[in-house]
Amino acid sequence: MKCKVIKIGGALIEDAGLLSRLCRKFASMTSPFVIVHGGGTFAGQLAERLGVPRRMIDGRRVTDRETLEVTVMVYAGWVNKTLVARLQALGVNACGLSGCDLNLVQADRREGQSIDWGYVGDVRLVRMGTLELLLQARVVPVISPITHDGKGVLLNSNADGIAAAVAETLGMCYDVELIYCFDKKGVLTDEGSVIPCLTPSLYEKYKQSGMIHSGMIPKLDNAFKSVSNGVQAVRLIHPDDLDQPDAGTRIILEKQWMRVEQ
Repeated sequence: MKCKVIKIGGALIEDAGLLSRLCRKFASMTSPFVIVHGGGTFAGQLAERLGVPRRMIDGRRVTDRETLEVTVMVYAGWVNKTLVARLQALGVNACGLSGCDLNLVQADRREGQSIDWGYVGDVRLVRMGTLELLLQARVVPVISPITHDGKGVLLNSNADGIAAAVAETLGMCYDVELIYCFDKKGVLTDEGSVIPCLTPSLYEKYKQSGMIHSGMIPKLDNAFKSVSNGVQAVRLIHPDDLDQPDAGTRIILEKQWMRVEQ
């Protein structure tokens, strides 16, 4: 059976019109799917209103205790439940979850590095049985990037990494397509040119030239990891193209590229 894992970025959640169109596309889908979402700038906005200082290192947020509390409130609360409510209004039987709900996603606190990132977790496991029960009941899981360590501690995890781990886990029982849905038409060489297929060698070439940089790098690292771990298909697309099977950038291995060329 086919299944889609769709990661939607925070920028999409902040754009009311784009989010409405995306939710309508979700409502028209007939095969099982899972949504993983980011949080956008909502957490930063609330932190500022509450007077919680931002600690940044090399452009990345440090999740200290106060920041974690704000992040949990926003990601597992406002953002998650707003998205679920929008889907329910369109007849999608969605269920909002964080990683600690039903023990769905466990993570390890990132330690042993020169920088202490605080309450940041790298995904250790995803409960296949939990996801399977929900999908069999025709429930759409909507997963926030809040995980836990299994010992009572909540962690802030990367949503791209969660989506990849969910796709790899579901790949044991489903033909999975992992879709990273964000505010571009795909991986771009310039503002108007989409790379239709991206192989590891092309990826390295574009990284070295500076064409691919910043937040796109961890997203693509997760994408290539998923393909290597058996996920059937991985694409990066704009939400308006969610129902277009050939849109966006397809992530493939070198051996798959050779078959395409032939």
